[in-house]
Amino acid sequence: MPTPALAQPIVSFKDVTKRYGNFTVLDGLNLNVAPGEKVAIIGPSGSGKSTLLRVLMTLEGIDQGMIEVDGDSLTHMPGRNGALVAASGRNGALVAASERHVRKVRAKIGMVFQSFNLFPHMSALQNVIEAPVQVLGVKPAEARERAAELLEMVGLGNKFEHYPSQLSGGQQQRVAIARALAMRPKVMLFDEVTSALDPELCGEVLNVIRRLGSEHNLTMLMVTHQMGFAREFADRVCFFYKGQIHEQGTPAQIFENPQQERTRAFLSAVREAN
Repeated sequence: MPTPALAQPIVSFKDVTKRYGNFTVLDGLNLNVAPGEKVAIIGPSGSGKSTLLRVLMTLEGIDQGMIEVDGDSLTHMPGRNGALVAASGRNGALVAASERHVRKVRAKIGMVFQSFNLFPHMSALQNVIEAPVQVLGVKPAEARERAAELLEMVGLGNKFEHYPSQLSGGQQQRVAIARALAMRPKVMLFDEVTSALDPELCGEVLNVIRRLGSEHNLTMLMVTHQMGFAREFADRVCFFYKGQIHEQGTPAQIFENPQQERTRAFLSAVREAN
């Protein structure tokens, strides 16, 4: 299904294919995301949802196509005039991005994972301070002030010196969100961020994400199995099936009047499971 046309998307997938051996997990994917847009990504296991986020975060490479973030190619090298560089003598094939260029573009993206991935030997405050100091070169005092503000924002103002083992799963996930925000990304990725939590802890994490969506001009892509939250939170819902966007639209369109039989079957199965 074609992606809606956008004048200047902040994220753009162009005919992106990703394979694991003989299994094609992203199959010529095209997706444009507008600045500030909140996109919920739903679909069955193995449909390519999490892989979409992982290739955007450059945790996985792609086999074909191109990804752009905020006007810069994430996957290929730009020349001085902004045009992509073609390798001489290789039928115009484009040059893969260098690690330095990838780091520069990837700095615009933050990601929060299913598992919290916090440093167990560091306090909540230290976990949020570490990357800005080590990666961005922010002065420790400035990073500490920013970290304190972010932990306050996610409701952990009284947990600065607590270690991950002293925090609940929901609190650890909120530290992980603060840590991602400390890098000042333009795009935030959330990969099933409540799936490792007990049901009673999901709400506190989703409330933080609600606040981010309403109070900050962040572009967000969220892979989620929380259909109620997707319906409330998202500007657009994309239903993934077999590595492609099988159907997309507003939450009302997808949840109240899906056009594709596969979408209807998936939503029916989710309702029955709940």
